[in-house]
Amino acid sequence: GWKTAAKKPVKNQDLWQRLDSLSSNHEINWHWIKGHSGHRENEIADCLANKGIDEMQEGR
Repeated sequence: GWKTAAKKPVKNQDLWQRLDSLSSNHEINWHWIKGHSGHRENEIADCLANKGIDEMQEGR
C-alpha cells in the first residue's frame, strides 16, 4: 500500500488512488503550499472547504 515519507499509511488512500486514476489523462503540476501561512489562494480554498462542510452538516 501507499506510505508517507515517514513510512506510515497514507490517509484517505482510496481517495488519493481515485484522484491518481482520474488525473492520469491530464497534465497536472502539483505544488505543496504550507497551510495557514497567509497564502491568498490557500486561504480562499480553506474558506470554501469549511463552507462546504458547514453546508453538508446543515443538510443543504
